[in-house]
Amino acid sequence: MPKHSTDMKKSPVALDQDSTLIAVIEMSEASWLVAGIVPGIARQPLKKLAPDAEALLRLLERWRAEAERAGRAVTRVAVAFEAGRDGFWLARWLRARGIEAHVIHPSSVAVSRTHRRAKTDRLDTRLLMRAFLGWLRGEADHCTMAAIPSSAEEDARRPSREREALVGERTRLVNRMKATLARHGVRGFNPALRKAPGRLAALRTPEGTPLPPDTAAELARAMARYRLVTEQIREIEAARAARLCAAPAEAPQARPHAMVVLLARVHGIGIETADMLVNEVLARDLRDRRAVARYGGLTGAPDESGQRRREKGLARAGNARVRRGMIQLAWRWLRFQPDSVLARWYRARTEDIAGDRRGVRKRLIVALARKLLIALWRLATTGEPLEGARLRPAA
Repeated sequence: MPKHSTDMKKSPVALDQDSTLIAVIEMSEASWLVAGIVPGIARQPLKKLAPDAEALLRLLERWRAEAERAGRAVTRVAVAFEAGRDGFWLARWLRARGIEAHVIHPSSVAVSRTHRRAKTDRLDTRLLMRAFLGWLRGEADHCTMAAIPSSAEEDARRPSREREALVGERTRLVNRMKATLARHGVRGFNPALRKAPGRLAALRTPEGTPLPPDTAAELARAMARYRLVTEQIREIEAARAARLCAAPAEAPQARPHAMVVLLARVHGIGIETADMLVNEVLARDLRDRRAVARYGGLTGAPDESGQRRREKGLARAGNARVRRGMIQLAWRWLRFQPDSVLARWYRARTEDIAGDRRGVRKRLIVALARKLLIALWRLATTGEPLEGARLRPAA
């Protein structure tokens, strides 16, 4: 099997079922249920295991031996499981031992639309096996496989995702502290200031009394958590800046590093946005511009039946972080790159919109975000310049 396949909707290798051992795994925290199709064996074995990769490998070898005793030489072992809590470590572990492993997108597996359908691990393995067999036979759209990243690629995404979570936590802390102060009639006090903990004791309610002791203690603890979260955000940003400045050209992550540096030269794109775009989408081996837009969650969801034609909005089947970041970047693009071709295209499409059609601007900003994502993908992968865009001088 090729190491990298750009078409994840069908297998690039023809299926020879007489020499292929096929297995699917229904994974949970407590156990794994493994279903298989063994060449030369009429029954379809089903085995429950503890969450142990070595036990899974022994089971596959046992099934291979059964096939050989039945007169069938197994030259290919294909294993699949749904993407979930365990991530991709098992697929990488199996591939390192010569086993073809795939990770199925759960939303791509067709299920019965019966109102109250039975759902058990045994039935789920049947659904997985049916979808996996169709994919192995080369039938398009039977199910979609997720690209399996390396450990280094997964690790490169952690700083941006952790920072996003910490920024959200910091915002929640500030809102919670302001709500607590508002319940006692205190307004105009900023709990995010560096000197806010020292001024808490002197704070007075409209009645002229100090804050109740438990409320003051709660605010003090919340301010301590706020300072801790802020310090952690600074540590992430400092570590990333140091890594970008000191990364050698021969490092394994040299290509993503060069992409981040290139995107950060574009006016309106900061280090945080560049790092998120590169590690989430631009460094992936995507087939074409349609695949880029689809992975970014910026494609439409048409609803057509008979004479009815309407759009249900964004499909939202891609990466939510990329979608949010690109829509925010599209609004910034109009401000920082007003002379670019994309900004002029947006203004030409919206200059005559007024009255009840103001919502069209929001829909067109999604189109601008899609065009901008494709343009940035071309810039990062092929070096194709952004027409009319201003760049910062190279460091």
